[in-house]
Amino acid sequence: MPSRVGRPVVVGVDGSPVALSAVRWAAEEARRRGLGVRLVEAFAWSDTMPMDEVIATRDYRAMLLSTMRDQVDQAATVARETAPGVRVDGEVVAGYPARVLRAESERAALLVVGGRGAGGVLGLLVGSVAVSMAVHAACPVIVVPEPRDEPVPADAPVVVGVDGSSHSEAAVAFAFEAASVRHAPLVAVHAWSDLLFDPEVAPVMDWEAIEAGEREVLAERLAGWAEKFPDVEVRRVVARDRPAHALLEQAAGAGLLVVGSRGRGRLPALVLGSVSHAVLHRARCPVAVVRADIAEPA
Repeated sequence: MPSRVGRPVVVGVDGSPVALSAVRWAAEEARRRGLGVRLVEAFAWSDTMPMDEVIATRDYRAMLLSTMRDQVDQAATVARETAPGVRVDGEVVAGYPARVLRAESERAALLVVGGRGAGGVLGLLVGSVAVSMAVHAACPVIVVPEPRDEPVPADAPVVVGVDGSSHSEAAVAFAFEAASVRHAPLVAVHAWSDLLFDPEVAPVMDWEAIEAGEREVLAERLAGWAEKFPDVEVRRVVARDRPAHALLEQAAGAGLLVVGSRGRGRLPALVLGSVSHAVLHRARCPVAVVRADIAEPA
C-alpha cells in the first residue's frame, strides 16, 4: 500500500454548518501534521436528459455550480482562518458524493466528513455518506458531529477502543499518533460483558480472574506502542460493560474517539461493526474509523 505521508487532509463540503465544523477540524489536524487541506464538493448532475430538458435546465445547472463554488470558497476561507499558513485548495467535482469521496480517499492522508449535511439529492454529508465512507474509504475517516455548545480543550484526551482481535491494531496505532500530535493523554478502553456467559454458571465464575485476563488482553494489544510514543501518557480502562456504552462514557469530554473496523463488504452496517456503527451515531466528539485493511498510520 502506498505511503500516505505528505498527502492532504480531504474534507467533504456542502455549505452546511456541520460541514464547516468538519473543515475547522480538518484544518487544525492538517496544521498539527504539517499537511495541506483539500476541499471537495460533489456535483451529482445527469447529462443524459433529452435535449429540450437540457436547454431548459442549463441556467439552473449553472446556478447550482456557481453556488457550490461559492460554498467551496467559503470553506476555504474558514480553513485559512482556522489554521493560517496551511495550504488550502478546493474543487467542485462531478459525480455522486460517495463515489467522489471514495476516489478522493485514494490520494488522502485522512478523509473528514460531517455527520450530517444539507440533505436532499445534492446534499453531500448525509448520514449514509458518512457511514459509507467509514466502510469503503481507502484511508482513515473522521466523522465530525455538530459543534458542541462548550469548547473542547486542544489537549482533550484521545480515546481508543481495543478489543481482543487484530482488527483494533490499526486503530491503536492511529490513536497513539493522534495523541502525540495533540500532546494529549490516551485512554485505551477494553470492554467485556458478563452477558457473554451462561447465566446458570455466572454465579460461580471467578470474575476477578476473568478481569485479570482481560487486562492482559489490553496489555498485549498496547505492547510496544508506549515505547514508540514515549511522550503519550496512557490510561488503561478495563470495563465490565457493553463496548459501545463504555466507549461513549469514556469519550465524554474527549477530543477524539478512535475505533477499528473489519474492512470492506456489501452490507455497510454489518461490515462496519455494531460498536463502530453505534458510536458514529451517538458520540458527541469526532470519531475516527480506522479499518484493519488500512493499517499504516496517516
